Amino acid sequence: MSLLQPAHALVTLASEGGEHGGNHESLNPYLTGGGALFFLLLLLWITTRFNRDR
Repeated sequence: MSLLQPAHALVTLASEGGEHGGNHESLNPYLTGGGALFFLLLLLWITTRFNRDR
């Protein structure tokens, strides 16, 4: 059994997805990106509050 056989099987399985391409209709990319941006900005704000020189 060579190393290419399992890789070929995974590529074939991934290409047969068709309608299951990973894009789900309930996931809004703008809401997801906005939520991630808000969360990262919140973490940045918290980090800068704790990193003050006294």
